[in-house]
Amino acid sequence: MALNATIFKADLQIADMDRHYYHNHGLTIARHPSETDERMMVRVLAFARHAHEALVFAKGLSDTDEPDIWQKDLTGAIELWIEVGQPDEKRILKACGRADRVFVYTYGHAANIWWNQVNPKLARLRNLTVVSLASATTQALAELAERGMQLQCTVQDGDVWLGGDGGMVPIEMTILMSPQER
Repeated sequence: MALNATIFKADLQIADMDRHYYHNHGLTIARHPSETDERMMVRVLAFARHAHEALVFAKGLSDTDEPDIWQKDLTGAIELWIEVGQPDEKRILKACGRADRVFVYTYGHAANIWWNQVNPKLARLRNLTVVSLASATTQALAELAERGMQLQCTVQDGDVWLGGDGGMVPIEMTILMSPQER
């Protein structure tokens, strides 16, 4: 018998002064049975960083043809594809072929090993950005996970904070690859 996803609800208030985006999002997050609170909260962070009225959580872990998060235009073309974790290079290459922009948010102790293995194979991609999140950051985000969450995300001058009832977490991230670097 297959396990069902656990449903989380979040009221996410975003104040992104860098993009001049101020909006509240009511999120319903289905946490896959194999997904940790840490990974789920990285998905929430990625959503907050790219928030848009057309941005939605996709099937991700349960469907190999969909990312964790995506944004499509009115014609169905994929504008933004977001992966969380350490996807294999074939999945990233496929995403870069299908979407205008692709972001990978990697984290955990194996992130550096993963990056050293896939980096040479991804160097030619012009629409890929890879962001590495510090372990302390993702572990602190996991502490914020609750079935019903009130979250706030603030972005100013490139600095990001995500918080809730458990306090604010400064987001420590490193851009490993971006289109501007090429």
